[in-house]
Formats: sequence, C-alpha cells, structure tokens
Amino acid sequence: MSDIPRRAVSRTAKLATLPLGFAGRTALGFGKRTIGRPAETVALEVQRRTAEQLFAVLGELKGGAMKVGQLLSIFEAGLPEEVAGPFRASLTRLQEAAPPMPAATTHRVLAEGLGDDWRDRFAEFDDEPAAAASIGQVHKAVWHDGRTVAVKVQYPGAAQALMSDFNQISRVSRLFTPLFPGVEVKPVIADFKRRLEKELDYVDEARAQTAFHDAYDGDPDFVVPAVVAQSGHVLVTEWLDGAPLARVIAEGDQEQRDRAGVLLFRFLLSGPARCEMIHIDPHPGNFRVLDDGRLGVMDFGGAARVPSELQWSIGRLTRIGTLGDPDDIVDALYEEGFLVPDAEVDPDEVAALIGPHAAPFAVERFRYSREWMREQTAHGIGLASDMRPGALARQFRLPPQYLAVSRALSGGGGVLCQLEAEGAFRAEVERWLPGFTDDGGPDAGGNDAGGTGEPEEATA
Repeated sequence: MSDIPRRAVSRTAKLATLPLGFAGRTALGFGKRTIGRPAETVALEVQRRTAEQLFAVLGELKGGAMKVGQLLSIFEAGLPEEVAGPFRASLTRLQEAAPPMPAATTHRVLAEGLGDDWRDRFAEFDDEPAAAASIGQVHKAVWHDGRTVAVKVQYPGAAQALMSDFNQISRVSRLFTPLFPGVEVKPVIADFKRRLEKELDYVDEARAQTAFHDAYDGDPDFVVPAVVAQSGHVLVTEWLDGAPLARVIAEGDQEQRDRAGVLLFRFLLSGPARCEMIHIDPHPGNFRVLDDGRLGVMDFGGAARVPSELQWSIGRLTRIGTLGDPDDIVDALYEEGFLVPDAEVDPDEVAALIGPHAAPFAVERFRYSREWMREQTAHGIGLASDMRPGALARQFRLPPQYLAVSRALSGGGGVLCQLEAEGAFRAEVERWLPGFTDDGGPDAGGNDAGGTGEPEEATA
C-alpha cells in the first residue's frame, strides 16, 4: 500500500464512483418501480447497495473520506435492521482498520520527527502496525526506559489528502442521504473541515492528551495514557491494553455492555468539568475495556475546550428540556441561539421535538437501543422533510459554540445505542453538568483546567 494519494485527480476519480454508482442504482430503482415492485422494497435495495459501495470507497481512500466513514458508522444504530445487520461487521472494521503504509515510509516519517538515530530511542520497535486509521497508524514498541509505548505516525500527505477529500465530499454529500436520511451530513462535514488543523497537529494533540491524563491520573474508572514524546508527525504515548469497545458491542454480555456504556457517558460528561475539554471523536475504535474494568481512552486529536459558562448552559438546556415546559423550552432556545431571531414557533411542537432527546434524563434508569435510535431518526426525517416557509425545521440552527459538544454527545449516543446500554444516566448528568440541578448561574470561578505538564520534547 502506498502513501495516501496526494493528487486530487486520483482521489477525485475514486470519489466520483459514488455519484455514478448512485445514479445507476436510482435508474435501476425507477425501472423496478415501473414493473410493480413496492417503493419501500426498492428504497431498501438502493440503501443496501449504496452502503456496499460507500464504505468500500471510503475505506480504501483513508484520509478525510475514511474519517467521514468513521463518523457515519457511529450512526449505524439508526439504520433499518435489514440494512444495519449485514453491514455491522464491515462498519466496525472501518472504525478500526485501514491498509498499512510501507515500512520504508514509516521509517522516513520517524527519522524526520525523531532524528536519524530514532531507533536509539527504542529498545524494540515493531515494523508491523498494530492499528491503522484515517490520518495515521500506530506501532507497538518499547521505549528506551522499558515502557511499552504506542508510536503514532502520520501518513505523508495526510493534510493535502484530507483537504481534497473534504472539498470533494462536500460537493457530493447528498449521496449520503439514502443511507443516513436522519443525519445532517453537510454541516457535520463542514465542522470536520474546520477541525482538520487540530487533528493533524500532533503538538496540539499531545497537549490535549496530557491535560486529560493529568485530570484522570489515578482515576478508578478511566485510563488515559501518558504522552512520552512528540515531534513533527510522530506522537509516542504509553501503550494501552484491553478489549476494543467494538468487541464489547459485538460479543459482550449485558452487564459488560451496561458498564461500558455508563463509563463512556461519564467520560464524555466529566471531561469538561475536570479539565474544561471534551473528547469529540467517540467512535468505538478509540476505547478499550481493561481487564480490571476501567475504560481506556485514546486519540485526543481535535479535543475541544468547553468553558464553565458553556457547561452551565448545556446543563440548563438539558434540565429545561427534561422538565418539558413548552414556553420555557422556547425561551431557552431563543436565548442560546438555537432559534433564528424572528422565528415564530409553536411551543408544543418544539417541546414534542426536544422531549425525546431528553428522555434518558427524565427517568432514573434508561436503556439506549437501536430501536430508540431509529425512532429518533424517523422523527428527524419527518422534521427535515417539511421545508415549507415557516416550518419548524427552517427555524432551527446550531450555534457555533455547540458544534463540538453536539458532535461528541450525538456520537456518544450512537455508541450507547450500539451497546444497547442501560444505566442511571440522569445521575451522571446531575453529577457533571452544572445548571441541571439549579438555575443559579455559571460558576464565575470556572473549573480546574487540569494539568499543564508538557510531554518530553524529542530532538534530533
């Protein structure tokens, strides 16, 4: 496997197979409708064939295309079971695997980052990658002090390929609609593009991971590996053993899935309170369940800051949505910028839209499920399909300050539905979200921003 193709024409040619294939499937569907096949059956077949081609192309390209595929794979819980069942295994593979780059290329990146004597920094180094994903791949090694480490190496040309992919995918984002009709793909891709620089910047990732590590060091529930060294396109962290969360989804018993779900939810909510940051890429490939039951967390590229004022606002909105008073919900949405300034909405209609999303926090225990996710997806389809002037869908917008948090929590919710996890999620919200249990205003002092330790700087 060569480096990520950097020539826009070669990558665009592969992505171009998506609209061409979709056009062919649509024509086929139209023909079958004319000979009496039910429209629902034809739509399901188009959806299934779209999935086959979509994930094959995204997985092969790595880069931004695969990154979008990883994101969309979180939402497989919202697909009809007839489609979700056969593709669940392939979606999981997309989350955790990609073809590796040649050893010679890996060595070149290591030399550029750590120096020509990079091998002297390691007691052992395995040329066979332990994992490969959208931006880089990970090698298992032993650091010179005896620690087992993960060496993250960025693909050469990743930045150029990612920008090219996102530009192209934005143009054909409508093609994702048959597969994920309830997901607003275009805004998600736009938000991804804005965060590319952070995800490609291993200096920024090392700082974020160090802040999380310091905040959770010694925690009984979580393990965040320490950063050992960082330079250029190389990031070295402590190795993390454990069962991939994808395996728990596929093979775990109910108790294991419940515990993993509660811990995942707790980690996403507690990050802002403990270090004013949130992990925004909660696909299963970034989590491991350790033998002692703790949840290990990896990949802090693009982690977003969540200041205390925003934490309080999120808690307040969640509380108001959970209580369900229509007028209060509308007032809060106006105040936070979720409704356009001149919007005229029916409070009861807004409450009916918001209520299902707050359902997990209205009861002491709640069970996330694929069925529940499909109901929310169907509800979203109904809302999005009404684009008449004045329709509710045209009155909503997502304020910029909520983009990262929305991405993290919606992605986490998708994983909880894959886990079919049950737990006391309301108690977690009460514990970690200021503003949920009272309306006294944000803490003027803010939260402790966590550790500020810097990783060891690698030098040539």
